[in-house]
Amino acid sequence: MNEQADMQQAVKVYKALGEPTRLKIALLLQEESDQCCSVLGDKLKSVAISTLSHHLKQMAESGLLTSRKEGTFIYYSLDREVAEKYASYLLK
Repeated sequence: MNEQADMQQAVKVYKALGEPTRLKIALLLQEESDQCCSVLGDKLKSVAISTLSHHLKQMAESGLLTSRKEGTFIYYSLDREVAEKYASYLLK
């Protein structure tokens, strides 16, 4: 990855983590990966599923999350390589 692309991804990751709910999501996924939206919603309690879906989409677009689809569910995990490079705080 060239320096410019690296900087652009860093900005996306930091923007994604700059919102408190998204930071909580990242921390939850660091503890236990492969979670679907409804499970994350149960753990976060006060976040509507539609809002949570938006947050997850933003995080996935930043490269911070990986996802896999199983039936109608999408399971999310923290991309540890990206987290290690840009946000090592998440891995403590």
